[in-house]
Amino acid sequence: MKALLLHLLWPLLTVAAGIAAYDRWIVRPALRVGVVDVGEVYRQKEAEFTLILTKAVSDDDRQKAMLLARRFSQRLPAALDELPRECGCLVVLKSAVAGETPRTVDLTAHLKQKVEQP
Repeated sequence: MKALLLHLLWPLLTVAAGIAAYDRWIVRPALRVGVVDVGEVYRQKEAEFTLILTKAVSDDDRQKAMLLARRFSQRLPAALDELPRECGCLVVLKSAVAGETPRTVDLTAHLKQKVEQP
């Protein structure tokens, strides 16, 4: 009787473990949605760029501002490409999301950090 019970219990535990693993590594990450406010990041950099240009008194200051803008234009697309891999989720624009859910993660601050990195 114990052998029969053991033979029935083993497949049941194996299936339960498989379903739990599938839920943990496949279903739950797919349900997470990362949102990012690219407009906010862009406006912040634009304000910084404008401030440097308005205070610029020499060509060297203007070149510094142009270098800042060039670096930002190169880093932003690369940072946006890296976000889905890092969070393991779908990343969409914040303006495209009608309402936040418990599985919605705001990645705007993380994007700002990635763009600021040297």
